[in-house]
Amino acid sequence: MADYTTFLTKEDFSGYEDPERYQKEWLPKVEAYRKALAKAIDPAYTVTVPKDIDTLVEEQFNAVDYLYKKKLLTPEEFAITDSSATSLAAKLSSGELKAVEVFKAFAKRAVIAHQFLNCAMELFTDEGLERAKFLDEYYAKNGKTIGPLHGIPISLKEQMAFRGKITHGGYVSKITNVTPEHGITTQILEDLGAVFYIRTSQPQTLMHLDSNNNFTGLTRNPYNMKLSSGGSSSGEGAVVAFGGSAIGIGSDIGGSIRAPSAYSGGVGLRPSTKRFSLYAGVSSGAGQESVPAVSGPMTRSVEDVDFLMNHYLNEGKPWVRDAYCLKMPWRKVEKPQPKDFTVAVMWDDEIVHPTPPITRGLKFVVEKLKAAGVKVVDFAPIRTQEAFDTVNKMYNCDGNYKQKELLSGSGEPLTKLTKWALNYGDGSKEYTVKENRKLNVIRDQLRYDYNKFMVDNNIDFLLTPTYSNVAPVSENVYGWSYTALFNILDFPALVFQTGLFQDPEVDKWNESFKDFKYRSELERLELEQYEPETFSGAPIGLQLVGKRYEDEEVVAAGKTIVDIIGADLFKH
Repeated sequence: MADYTTFLTKEDFSGYEDPERYQKEWLPKVEAYRKALAKAIDPAYTVTVPKDIDTLVEEQFNAVDYLYKKKLLTPEEFAITDSSATSLAAKLSSGELKAVEVFKAFAKRAVIAHQFLNCAMELFTDEGLERAKFLDEYYAKNGKTIGPLHGIPISLKEQMAFRGKITHGGYVSKITNVTPEHGITTQILEDLGAVFYIRTSQPQTLMHLDSNNNFTGLTRNPYNMKLSSGGSSSGEGAVVAFGGSAIGIGSDIGGSIRAPSAYSGGVGLRPSTKRFSLYAGVSSGAGQESVPAVSGPMTRSVEDVDFLMNHYLNEGKPWVRDAYCLKMPWRKVEKPQPKDFTVAVMWDDEIVHPTPPITRGLKFVVEKLKAAGVKVVDFAPIRTQEAFDTVNKMYNCDGNYKQKELLSGSGEPLTKLTKWALNYGDGSKEYTVKENRKLNVIRDQLRYDYNKFMVDNNIDFLLTPTYSNVAPVSENVYGWSYTALFNILDFPALVFQTGLFQDPEVDKWNESFKDFKYRSELERLELEQYEPETFSGAPIGLQLVGKRYEDEEVVAAGKTIVDIIGADLFKH
């Protein structure tokens, strides 16, 4: 078996950890934080977990299945929480539903999710209830909603600045960082009528496709608790897919919206850059412009992605408050007819070959699309290894100085995948301006080459894996070539669910892989982990990608594709 430690050659980790200082000065604060989180679980929303969590993890417990089989919600609560945000907004606007009843249903489901999946970093359902009451009073007095998101329960990744609350971004050194004002996106959503009640987990450094941190530990997968919920929008992936939030807001610099959406069983959009405001959050990426992060929605339907983007951009107008954002309203694009678009399929990015369930998911979707009249062609990847090498260098071209500053501030222990992330690219090597510009030249040429291929060949969209596997075992995800490719290209990418789940009896390596030769040690590291029995029941999510700033076309085509394959995440 390949050993991940053999990759840890670019950073010596000196000056990061200080066990004595951490134990004395910082651990008491972390323990107080954990106690506050446990105390915030409203007894009215608690349930009895059938066994201890470690046993459920080993048994690959399916928390979603348990939710329905044991009827942990009332029929009315199920009806509300298994409705789209789009339909809830219409019912709240007409007065058919009250904000309080919608809130209570989602708060209960979110707290249940947290008890199984460990997805929250902060719960404040009491404040959410007061907000919902205020909205109902406003409606009763004025006969109208406060905005298009009136009464919609929205979860937020913890790194997003929230007025009067700790915002630490997964770094213990920021545990005393209480932000005086909302970040711009948080404020816009509140102004549009959203109800907040949960802030969700993320990994240390925000640079893992997983969840481990020194505050709350691992977040688990809703469909198989042995597996990861993804990252870095870890808790968002879990709570949204579990149905504890109508819409979640995550962020993505290498796959951090798409991986948790795919792994956990949801839908997520990585928009093109500068459409969503990132202002006033905690991360190591301030000032880094070679491969910027983006924020975007995580939902259970493509319609709700459209709903959120439409109202956030067209009524919220982030460019008014944030000069970084482009003045680019959300365009209304109708769902295309199947015969009117062409999809090119990337079966293998030539870095890490997909595992059997991912290949099965691709074949299933391709067959459905062809039968419906969509033109489907194969796509031979363009310079993917160069793209992957380049984007990894971009992540760390500051020589890890900001990560070191944030981590060494408390001397907290480095998690396994933090050590992995600090070794991306050239690790602790600090790039000169000239060297960084050379990386940007490669990036710009890649963007040109991919766009030219799509234009010259009349390709509307790319269909690709989101990751080489379904959800990985926690802390065993290393390669993110399938997602990071579209960060360096800055192409919009939508994760959707196929409606299929990994089946150990079906998803086995076939004879064609008997003599498979690993193309790299990274591929060996990823693929040697695949034992079919380990991944039972994991959702199979794929990625639809379009040209830069054609986000609306990607979402519209995503609706058509989901209609064709019949994947409805609100039905169980």
